[in-house]
Amino acid sequence: MSGQDFDLAAWLRDLGLERYSQAFRDAEVTPEILPELTDADLRELGLPLGPRKAVLRAIRGLPGPPARSTAAATARAEAAGPSILPVPSEAERRQLTVMFVDLVGSTALAASLDPEEMREVIRAYQGAVAGAVARFEGHVAKYMGDGVLAYFGWPQAHEDEAERAVRAGLSIAEAVPWLATPAGEPLAARVGIASGLVVVGDLVGEGGAQEEAVVGETPNLAARLQEAAAPGTVAVADGTRRLLGRVFELRDLGATRLKGFDRPVPCFRVVGERPAESRFEAHQAGRPPPMVGRDQELALVLERWRQAAAGEGQAVLLVGEAGIGKSRLVRAVLDAVGGEAHTALRYQCSPHHTATALWPVAQQLGFAAGLSPGDPEAVRLDKLEALLGQGAEDVRGAAPLVAALLGIDAGARYPMPDLTPPQRRTRTLAALVGQLLGLARRRGPVLVVLEDAHWIDPTTLELVGLALDRIAGARLLMLLTTR
Repeated sequence: MSGQDFDLAAWLRDLGLERYSQAFRDAEVTPEILPELTDADLRELGLPLGPRKAVLRAIRGLPGPPARSTAAATARAEAAGPSILPVPSEAERRQLTVMFVDLVGSTALAASLDPEEMREVIRAYQGAVAGAVARFEGHVAKYMGDGVLAYFGWPQAHEDEAERAVRAGLSIAEAVPWLATPAGEPLAARVGIASGLVVVGDLVGEGGAQEEAVVGETPNLAARLQEAAAPGTVAVADGTRRLLGRVFELRDLGATRLKGFDRPVPCFRVVGERPAESRFEAHQAGRPPPMVGRDQELALVLERWRQAAAGEGQAVLLVGEAGIGKSRLVRAVLDAVGGEAHTALRYQCSPHHTATALWPVAQQLGFAAGLSPGDPEAVRLDKLEALLGQGAEDVRGAAPLVAALLGIDAGARYPMPDLTPPQRRTRTLAALVGQLLGLARRRGPVLVVLEDAHWIDPTTLELVGLALDRIAGARLLMLLTTR
């Protein structure tokens, strides 16, 4: 490829990437060095993943540079015959969480169904799995008949890949039984999840079978864990367990012999999500280390707490990038006021529930009331009554509205009033604000902590606004954290 007859801007335009021409010019990328660009170079130029892949693929299709060897060297090269040159690798080392999903009993099912019927069953199953993976921003790497391989942490990375994979696995285990065979028999899936260091990104296969391969022990472990899992359950490896902290309740299945592994491998069954007031503390093992370098911020928040305790309601917003110490500062505030008579309410927003109305509120109420999934409806309602009695002026009016929010059947004890959806929404928000201000009057002062407000849903945001409008004379401090 010669710079005299190669127009770099036109080449980018042909790829549909003319918007990056200026970046190439600013970096003084010439046609001569274009073939030497790597994925890391393109990332530095500001190209996202898709355009980087397109550029690298187009570079591989460019004609080679003109020969610069002497005539003798050329003759020697021709005499030596053709050579096979390795394709430049775009692979990279990544910490990855791998999920393998399998449809239980698919072999027997295929034998009993018409091929067209089996095709529809597989399509519905694959759609359910792909939907769950996409919802938690994972990547479906490959469909293998009744098996599905998915990555969490590549090509898009998050700070909580193991948690996302487990949530997707639980969602799959719950969703697949809702599917059924033509005879009406429910289906079931097994899910295996493992985390570890892999090499990912090398292209293998040809045409439609081409995929980015993951090399390492982790994919094999995920596949074997899936085989060891009971139908309808999620099994995780020990490395994944360590990453999860206390977010989920796990049952130790002991050291299990897995095909291809010399020694028994520790594995765990995910029972469900563990109730927790704080995402930060759910990931902590034991007490967090001492806070360093936040004395001024801590003193400011505690000063606002003293004003709130004296009857001057306050609100404090902590803003900072992830990992800067907002949650640790919140923990220090809670520790500092722990010796005083007060009520602490913690609301945890979630990136997985930004479209679920009042999700942080429902989680906090369930935690504060001590609700358990195994409780009978009457017991759940008794616990809710006791909680509302601490702050609500009208428990009978608030109970059916809050019970509906928590999925409790109030039944004949508290019939739901005949309201339109907008009226029910307004009444529910008013009942929640009334409960909060009632606590401040009767059991104050109250410290309200709302964490990760950048993930707040619109209805909870409206509730916060309504509470702030009435906070002035309340013995209440609202402490919010966001990025």
